[in-house]
Amino acid sequence: MLLSLKNSMPISVWYMLLSALGFALMAACVKSVSTYGIPVLEIVAARAIVSAFISYVDIKRKKISLWGNNKPLLIARGTVGAVALIFVYYAVTTLPLAEATVLQYLHPVFTAVLAVIFLKEKVQRSTLLCIVVSLLGLGVMVSPNIQFSGSELSNMPYSWLSIGAAVLGAFGSAVAYVLVKKLTKTEDSSVIIFYFPFVSLPIAIVLLGSDFVMPSLPALGLLLLVGIFTQVGQVGLTKALHSADANKATAYAYVQVVFSVLIGWFWFSEVPLITTLIGGALVISGALINVMWKK
Repeated sequence: MLLSLKNSMPISVWYMLLSALGFALMAACVKSVSTYGIPVLEIVAARAIVSAFISYVDIKRKKISLWGNNKPLLIARGTVGAVALIFVYYAVTTLPLAEATVLQYLHPVFTAVLAVIFLKEKVQRSTLLCIVVSLLGLGVMVSPNIQFSGSELSNMPYSWLSIGAAVLGAFGSAVAYVLVKKLTKTEDSSVIIFYFPFVSLPIAIVLLGSDFVMPSLPALGLLLLVGIFTQVGQVGLTKALHSADANKATAYAYVQVVFSVLIGWFWFSEVPLITTLIGGALVISGALINVMWKK
């Protein structure tokens, strides 16, 4: 039965499912290690060190050039990814895991808009519907924040700063996905992945400054897992996007939301608000409309 299931789905789908699980576990480890007082920028730096080492070993194993062909675009991808990662990690450490993950999946909206502006793609009905439904979902998700006023603002379930960080992280992810898709035409997946930590590590170290916190042994273990699960997610994503049927595989990326809800429930005892479930369903529906629409 398992063999039949394996053969019935394209390899890119399996890569995307692996990526979704990897990123969900990474986010859980980021949230856990933050409880030890480790700053977000230090988590970014630790992730970069682990990811850079694994990528370097993989590139040497393949016996290919470490620096790739399109260096300006590779550096741009690394820079955008680093900034987006900082926003995403801040959102993960300050919001429930399910909410942070759902907000991250607003990136198809931004990707659709960027494609129209920079790639001169035509505005299709599916794109407009994706934007409308996804933004409606965002509105439902943040609605508990809007119902308070005056002195009751302190009772808001979420921080506007955290919500803003999650949305900016989603925008950065959209830009990064566009760059990755372009880079897969000329670069090996390991080289693309290597440039992410190669650029993000110095950025994180400079911004961290004197705020470094010496991690305890459990925190060190979690930081190591952040890097490992990141690599699993990155490899799965890059290989899925490199496949011919990447558009079909992209729809399966939203399984990460299910993974995150379950992990948040069992690991952190986070029960999602009903507005999160409804808004999340709308956000994912909007994204799937854009992915699955038949011309």
